[in-house]
Amino acid sequence: MQNLWAQVTRTLLVIGTTIVSLIALYFIASLTYPFIIAWFIAFLINPIVNFLQIKWRLPRSLAVLIVLVVIFALLATLLTLLVVELISGTEYMAKTLPDHIQTFIRFMDQWVDETFLPLLSQLNYMFDNLEEGYQDTIIDNIKSVGANLASSIGALLQAVLKGIPGFIGWFPFAGTVFIFIVLATFFFSKDWYKLKTMTSGFIPARFRKKGMAVYKDLRKALFGFIRAQLTLISITGVIVFIGLLILKVRYALSLAFIISFIDLLPYLGTGLVFVPWIIYEFVTHDFRLGIGLTVLYVVVIVQRQLMEPKVVSTNIGVSPLATLISIFVGLKLIGFLGLIAGPIVLVLITALHKAKVFHEIWNFIKGNGASAS
Repeated sequence: MQNLWAQVTRTLLVIGTTIVSLIALYFIASLTYPFIIAWFIAFLINPIVNFLQIKWRLPRSLAVLIVLVVIFALLATLLTLLVVELISGTEYMAKTLPDHIQTFIRFMDQWVDETFLPLLSQLNYMFDNLEEGYQDTIIDNIKSVGANLASSIGALLQAVLKGIPGFIGWFPFAGTVFIFIVLATFFFSKDWYKLKTMTSGFIPARFRKKGMAVYKDLRKALFGFIRAQLTLISITGVIVFIGLLILKVRYALSLAFIISFIDLLPYLGTGLVFVPWIIYEFVTHDFRLGIGLTVLYVVVIVQRQLMEPKVVSTNIGVSPLATLISIFVGLKLIGFLGLIAGPIVLVLITALHKAKVFHEIWNFIKGNGASAS
């Protein structure tokens, strides 16, 4: 009986320690997230910095500086290209939008004359033939719907107007955070191995061995996940490019490139482009292009759903079924972020299992002492 109570006590201790640790991590992360981001960036660029330091025999500080300058130059170039593309697209829209608007207005006029007005006439006829009590009920419901709609629109506008000052005020704060991230990335990367040695000195050898095993698995999974996403958007880009070429759409390559990167957005993905585009083509009676885009959109969605579990599981080293389950569970628990968080948690659990962390915890609960490392 005493042994049972000891096991229960140790179980509660493990659960309590886990909960307190998660709460503490959340609190610490909310205060130090710029430095966490900086560490993550330093982790990603470390192989490149090592290459420059070893192959080109550059001082590590200079190697880090070169890598950061190249990264920011690439980001600035991409941002410039995006701005140029937006300006070009705006000019194109300014030229073509009036014609599209006129086409849409003509379609709406035709729809009102041929569909809406006859339907309204029939509804008026049916309404006039109803008993007075039913008429009053319908009128009250219409008034209620109108009042609710007006209230919702008012609340939405109020929320938008209230959010504008906060959004504008966010930019100086974001700039400050960005500067901290850049500086912290430089120092993390410059002193990467010094910090690694210093950190290792605080951790007992036995725990350090297991920690390194988990770290290596997570590092492999992280780069594998990035490689998987690049593979998926490449497949999407190729399919969209071929489809747009078949449909004889202008700027097929540029559109395919943009759509493939939009495919990274959870939930929205390629639908952010295809759905409005398809609706517009059907509204303007271009049924050939509308049907073609619909088929292309379905193909893109199906291949993504079929390929994602397999590609992700292959690159992060877990089974496709487990990956599929983790994606679904993550989606149900925390929404679209779960599409990313699910596989990450799965990889973490797998890494802890391989390092026999759960085995150690179970031995502690049973009171068997530490297992051999």
